[in-house]
Amino acid sequence: MCHSKTTLTVKTVIITGANTGIGKETALDLAKRGARVILACRNVQKAELAKGEIIKTSGNDNVIVRELDLASLASVRTFATGILESESRLDILINNAGVAGQAEKQLTEDGLEYRMQSNYFGHFLLTNLLLGLLKKTAPSRVINVSSLVHNLANDLNFANLNSETSYSPSNTYQTSKLCQILFARHLAELVISSGVTVNSLHPGLVKTDVFRYPSFRNFIIRKFLLPFSKSAEEGAQTTVYLAVDDEVANVTGKYFSNCKVCEPSKAAKDDGLAKKLWEVSEILVKFKPEERQY
Repeated sequence: MCHSKTTLTVKTVIITGANTGIGKETALDLAKRGARVILACRNVQKAELAKGEIIKTSGNDNVIVRELDLASLASVRTFATGILESESRLDILINNAGVAGQAEKQLTEDGLEYRMQSNYFGHFLLTNLLLGLLKKTAPSRVINVSSLVHNLANDLNFANLNSETSYSPSNTYQTSKLCQILFARHLAELVISSGVTVNSLHPGLVKTDVFRYPSFRNFIIRKFLLPFSKSAEEGAQTTVYLAVDDEVANVTGKYFSNCKVCEPSKAAKDDGLAKKLWEVSEILVKFKPEERQY
């Protein structure tokens, strides 16, 4: 559990996928601390319901909803433009949204594999577009919600990063979570002197609807593992810890679990792999060199 009593008055936080599960519990905790909380969600109707519940429980009415579909690069850019126009500061960016199911391969309007874009590529572009505001507001924090299953992705096959040659729901999910850690690791190095810290985490196996899509793997998880897993509130604790605790104010490029630094997989610590992934990702999300803020 995160026991920090830090308040976030005058601080601004963005949380993707904050209308349910870990994201919603994170938003509630940070709202209780007085933050201005922006719920960045694809389903605006569900997000508005979550907003009402968060305001009622926290007593903080400085909670707003902004539409963000990570499976659309155009939506990511529209969201980022809106934030840059409306917000004078950004203290904490929490890349929380994730998709774990989908038995069938699906490409987005951008030609990217749906799960990879929702979990990784969309967040990669979003963070880069908001990096200037994060640096302006420094000290600030970027937090990527990854997963222990990244350990099952032993390497990155750049020829199959978007399931060009083969597709497996579980392999794609594992790869997306490895990418989130590598992304955080490389960005931390790029902004090492800026006052922006970048870390990733494993929240634990949590009772959320991330495993809602029909697949054999998700059926097994729902049937045999979720009954013994963490609640969404418990699963949010490491995210909250990285967002508020003074102990990690100057910690960057690390991977956490249960509010402690832990060792990620060998592949997740490969700086060469992280650099190559970054370069490939810039091309795939059409991020232009002149847009760089690092």
